[in-house]
Amino acid sequence: VALKRMLNFNVPPVKNSTGEPVWKVLIYDRFGQDIISPLLSVKELRDMGITLHLLLHSDRDPIPDVPAIYFVMPTEENIDRMCQDLRNQLYESYYLNFISAISRSKLEDIANAAIGANAVTQVAKVFDQYLNFITLEDDMFVLCNQNKELVSYRAINRPDITDTEMETIMDTIVDSLFCFFVTLGAIPIIRCSRGTAAEMVAVKLDKKLRENLRDARNSLFTGDTLGAGQFSFQRPLLVLVDRNIDLATPLHHTWTYQALVHDVLDFHLNRVNLEESAGTESTPAGARPKKKNKKSYDLSASDKFWQKHKGSPFPEVAESVQQELESYRAQEDEVKRLKSIMGIEGEDEGAISMLSDNTAKLTSAVSSLPELLEKKRLIDLHTNVATAVLEHIKSRKLDVYFEYEEKIMSKSTLDKSLLDMISDPDAGTPEDKMRLFLIYYISSAQAPSEIDLEQYKKALMDAGCNLTPLNYIKQWKAFTKMASAPTSYGNATPKPLGLFSRVMNTGSQFVMEGVKNLVLKQQNLPVTRILDNLMEMKSNPETDDYRYFDPKMLRGSDSSVPRNKNPFQEAIVFVVGGGNYIEYQNLIDYIKGKQGKHVLYGCSELFNATQFMKQV
Repeated sequence: VALKRMLNFNVPPVKNSTGEPVWKVLIYDRFGQDIISPLLSVKELRDMGITLHLLLHSDRDPIPDVPAIYFVMPTEENIDRMCQDLRNQLYESYYLNFISAISRSKLEDIANAAIGANAVTQVAKVFDQYLNFITLEDDMFVLCNQNKELVSYRAINRPDITDTEMETIMDTIVDSLFCFFVTLGAIPIIRCSRGTAAEMVAVKLDKKLRENLRDARNSLFTGDTLGAGQFSFQRPLLVLVDRNIDLATPLHHTWTYQALVHDVLDFHLNRVNLEESAGTESTPAGARPKKKNKKSYDLSASDKFWQKHKGSPFPEVAESVQQELESYRAQEDEVKRLKSIMGIEGEDEGAISMLSDNTAKLTSAVSSLPELLEKKRLIDLHTNVATAVLEHIKSRKLDVYFEYEEKIMSKSTLDKSLLDMISDPDAGTPEDKMRLFLIYYISSAQAPSEIDLEQYKKALMDAGCNLTPLNYIKQWKAFTKMASAPTSYGNATPKPLGLFSRVMNTGSQFVMEGVKNLVLKQQNLPVTRILDNLMEMKSNPETDDYRYFDPKMLRGSDSSVPRNKNPFQEAIVFVVGGGNYIEYQNLIDYIKGKQGKHVLYGCSELFNATQFMKQV
């Protein structure tokens, strides 16, 4: 909503306005691009009158009769470039929108340039948009994508970090969270664990919100803020947790669609990149192997299949794709019939739209065709993505890993020794084995004896694993042991439903033989459990000493005692140090069972196990 308002020159778009939109140019930097691209497609931008969208630091030609909307971070180099645009008189008028608040001195730089270029009248509006965060789903956001190594897990947990560096990281995180609440138009009640990076974020955020509220003239939380109608009268709860409370989940192999895509494919800002295999025909000797085609797909909110199944267990997804395909095939004959009526044999969609609808028959044909073609596009997309995921599951035996890790995490009896799993050459990559061992190591109440550990290490090395992460986890475990006992992960193991015999009839696209059909039981991960305690006001040793901040109170108090004893309706969980889709999915599943309650999940960065292990 905030972006659309900005693209409409900062006035809310009118619903029923007829006629053409005002044509305009959008100029953004990489930060702005990352914020807009998961939310608005090129088509949607065009519908809003954006004819061109260009990066600020690219070579741009002057278009003197068009207004330009800028959406950039207020950095030194961006400002210099904007001043240069003013001097070169590139556009008719300038609407400057800063992603994060701009400082007084930088504003003066722009003003001076505008005076120098005699362009003061052309700078129509200057806005701080407070949009310095990236929304990936209606209920999920991450802080940034550019320079994300600045706020990464490793950056926060480096042993040699200086106080000033830590301050900078915390300020960056707080700036984004502040933007998030300005956009929501709500002031949260903050809870966080003590003695962690999350606590530092809480203290700073509380201070920043408080200062803004005190400054009555410029407060961002009064009047017609965007989010006013979005939330009930009750204020939301913000739970700040530190990644270090649970290092097993980010390493866990997973079984739901979205989390699997993120784990095994290249999935980033809602776009998945696939390498297509270059056909099976053999290449003649000496010839260069065919180059693999790269294809990228957007998995967005408008994709109904994705919205419905992103949280489903993989076998269910395969089954649904198959069903969609069969229902489409039934309609495909209809498409052929329609096309022959209309005398279009090829796939040329342009011709379809150009036909004048002179008969009722044609009218109905024309209206149902685009819908069918869109359906076909989604089926093809998910067939490709699901097939790619399936290849990984089969070649790496991910179903076996998932089941085994769930057993470890829920402390049930294991049917096969860990050593056998590690030394089985057919199961998984060295990285899969390392993840499994780390989860075992993190989840075990008693660390394995030195002799056992040596034996495991040898097996891991023989399997080709990189042992660096183990050293870090060892230190972390020793340190955390002093702080608290290991968190338990509930005690529900997945139930195998026998192999995929039923689903996978012969005509199926997915050859699933040998893959276990596991069904998930809902069990709350540590982050979800913490939220449950704080949202429902349950007393629990795990969360009883969490600090309590209320930026609306006149004096900040260092208490753990919540003033408000009622359960919350809305909550935001934010993980300092990085999050993942497993946790997000777990929260969503948890909240489904609570009538009328909402949870948003946010994290400083989003990583999968591979990326996480590189940071450890």
